Amino acid sequence: MKYALVNGERQEAQSGISGTCPSCERTMVAKCGEIKIHHWAHLGKRTCDPWWENETEWHRGWKGHFPTAWQEVVHFSESGEKHIADVKTDQGWTLEFQHSYLSSEERRARDNFYGKLVWVVDGTRRKRDATQFLALLNRGSAVGSNGLVRKVDPNNSALLQEWASGDAPVFFDFGEQSRLWWLLPKSPNGVRDYIAAFSRPNFIELHLRDTKENQEFEKFISEFSNLVSQGTSGPRSIRPELAPRNQQAPAPQSFQQHLAQVQRARFRRRF
Repeated sequence: MKYALVNGERQEAQSGISGTCPSCERTMVAKCGEIKIHHWAHLGKRTCDPWWENETEWHRGWKGHFPTAWQEVVHFSESGEKHIADVKTDQGWTLEFQHSYLSSEERRARDNFYGKLVWVVDGTRRKRDATQFLALLNRGSAVGSNGLVRKVDPNNSALLQEWASGDAPVFFDFGEQSRLWWLLPKSPNGVRDYIAAFSRPNFIELHLRDTKENQEFEKFISEFSNLVSQGTSGPRSIRPELAPRNQQAPAPQSFQQHLAQVQRARFRRRF
């Protein structure tokens, strides 16, 4: 975990100090080695939240885009069940940044528990996923004129097969600085078979600037979901600002260039 309570205040891990877990109130110790990122761990092998996964730099990078008060918030259900949300916004959205594999049963449990949940999934965990995703985009058909929304066959991607059964918004992060890839809601055939490019900076900005009077992210998700589920021209009416503002190349070509850069970087690290 990034935060523990030290003298009643949230604090990041530092060498030589101990704290308490904000969820279970048990003792936590600061882990500040040179290899892993600094973090808090429960004393011994205890964990208070079975949904919690070991953090990576990827997790920390995402959480760091949002206010400290939004990070690692203990969320309670009406029954008293509680879990630690990666990020919980002022408008009640829970943002879960998922790196490791997640069973469909646990994903549905989290969807039901949090209600207003958005998944951001690390698409770089397995080497094959980026390659399969590129092939998926190339085989898919463009919707509209800009090529940033595509109808695809989720059966051709293990990553999409793992995430296509749920209803919560899912965004895949392949390490591109300018954008994410949104797995759109189910179409009338009951399948999530549309993918759209979504500006990464805008995803962050929408949550940060939302207020009680202007819940732009929620309105957009709701309206667009209705368009897709009704079988209207939803994917064709995607707003231009969802794509990076300077995006010129068609989506598959741009993603292919990014994938090639990632593969070259991996080769250099090996040698």
